[in-house]
Amino acid sequence: MAKKAVLSHDAPAPIGPYSQAVEVGSWIFISGQIPIDPTTGKLVEGGISTQTRQVLNNLQAVLTAVGLNMDAVVKTTIYLTDLGEFSLVNEIYEEYFQPPYPARATVEVSALPRGVRIEIEAIAYKR
Repeated sequence: MAKKAVLSHDAPAPIGPYSQAVEVGSWIFISGQIPIDPTTGKLVEGGISTQTRQVLNNLQAVLTAVGLNMDAVVKTTIYLTDLGEFSLVNEIYEEYFQPPYPARATVEVSALPRGVRIEIEAIAYKR
């Protein structure tokens, strides 16, 4: 099975040697997204709710590039610099996903790229 890079101009361009996502057969592996506004290339201003919303919008843009929506997501991993913000992240997360919710892991990390508070990666399945 060949792998194919996925690129959406509605999501932030990669800032290193990686793809926004890779499609392998029916699987889409989406790289960790951080709260960068793709139109400006700058981090969004605001708290964890604003950052979470931008991250999920970026994930959604990558999915759209392969003809999918958030319903195709089967697994996410959330990286937070403060697990104390977990409930705020859940409030926004629930706006983007419907039951049955994706499987998920959430971990607290000491730091994330560019000093952001959240990063989310995802795996989606294309039917």
